[in-house]
Amino acid sequence: MGGTILNVITVAIGSTLGLLVGNRLSAKIQESVITGLGLVTLFVGIDNTGKTGNIIIPLLSIVIGVIIGELLRIDRLLEGLAGWLQTRFGGQKGESQDERARFITGFVTASLVFCVGPLTFLGSIQDGMGLPIGYQQLAIKSVLDGFAGMAFAASFGIGVSFSIVTILVLQGGLALAGSVLGEFMSAPMINEMTAVGGLLLMGLALVLLDIKKPRVANFLPALIVAPLLVATATALGINIYPL
Repeated sequence: MGGTILNVITVAIGSTLGLLVGNRLSAKIQESVITGLGLVTLFVGIDNTGKTGNIIIPLLSIVIGVIIGELLRIDRLLEGLAGWLQTRFGGQKGESQDERARFITGFVTASLVFCVGPLTFLGSIQDGMGLPIGYQQLAIKSVLDGFAGMAFAASFGIGVSFSIVTILVLQGGLALAGSVLGEFMSAPMINEMTAVGGLLLMGLALVLLDIKKPRVANFLPALIVAPLLVATATALGINIYPL
């Protein structure tokens, strides 16, 4: 859990600094910052997607995962949590609907950026297993998230700060799972999960670049489906990486 706590601290510091300077930045600068983050997110997503050894696995994972996500309406649940947090902790009398929407957008966007990626899953699981490399990976992620949190908070406001709740719950849960199940995660399972995470980051980049607004949260189950497909294929003796 040490890596997760460090991540929470860096995001809290970064988002606080972003809130302090955000009002001093013009709307054009804030828009350009978000566009820059979108471009970087797109690049990272493409790079991560290349980790797959068989594109059929991410394809099936995405299709199955998004069907599950749409049925569960995960995006509504995440937005509902953001709305509750805004009302409970961030709301003020006289706030407009635009300010509420900005809070929710900041929370959801930051939560997805910080929690979808190979360092989140691999680092948290290995950290839970007590491996030094897991903490090192989360330390790198923490630094990156700190700077990203600063940029997001400058544009989206205080909602970004509350993404630490998502980080704590998800990465903490993964660390706990790693302490129990981490030794059963094979390299192919991790690689395919990383590839699926890359596709989700590409979807999130479309949102940041204001090209399209896919319900990225509803694709999250695909991150679980991918390693399960690999494990199932292995158990059935199916070679998913043909020469």
